[in-house]
Amino acid sequence: MNELLLVTSLVISFGAVLIFHRIAGKGGLLAWIAVCAIFANIEVTMLVRAFGLDQTLGNTLFASSFLATDILSELYGKKEADKGVWTGICATVMFIVLSLMWQFYVPADADWASASVRSLFSNTPRILTASLVGYAASELLDVWLYHKLWDITAKKTGSRETFLWLRNNAATLISQLVNIIIFNVGAFAGIYSWPELLSITCACYIIYIFTSLLDTPFVYLARKLGKPIDAA
Repeated sequence: MNELLLVTSLVISFGAVLIFHRIAGKGGLLAWIAVCAIFANIEVTMLVRAFGLDQTLGNTLFASSFLATDILSELYGKKEADKGVWTGICATVMFIVLSLMWQFYVPADADWASASVRSLFSNTPRILTASLVGYAASELLDVWLYHKLWDITAKKTGSRETFLWLRNNAATLISQLVNIIIFNVGAFAGIYSWPELLSITCACYIIYIFTSLLDTPFVYLARKLGKPIDAA
């Protein structure tokens, strides 16, 4: 069941990136990045076992966020991709602030949700702070590497159309490794033992490798589809 849910989540998340872009262009990609910043940081509090590995959820949503920034880079340039990263950072900061405030509300006598919400989000500031640092560092690195590799391959080949697969995969795989190390150590050190934390980190990165490789066809498809509906 977990494996099926993860694959389904991946397809839905990657498909949503294309749908959001097709409907609203770069604004749709920015909106999806904000959605991922919030929902992925809720999902990541859950630990599941799938494909024989213990792993935190949120991997597929984070992967689709990287897909969105890569499409922004490919179709709209580095400035718009950086704007996408800062959109995700701002969404995460706002979620940290609001989720922290939830802890201090005094519930009414008829309330049934406050205890569960407080239990779920009691570690949210730490988790989201680690996520924020990892996300900011890795996404900014991803955009920089993407365009650096693009410039290198363009000079070598004389074309800016070639080697999309190389800049997409190399930039994403390197930046995802930075992300997962920063996040897992920052969020879960002291909660899980170091051997278990290392196992979780390796498992998460293995999933990221597959999701990063699988997002390449979606970048090609986005480039082929070109302009969104309202700009066609």
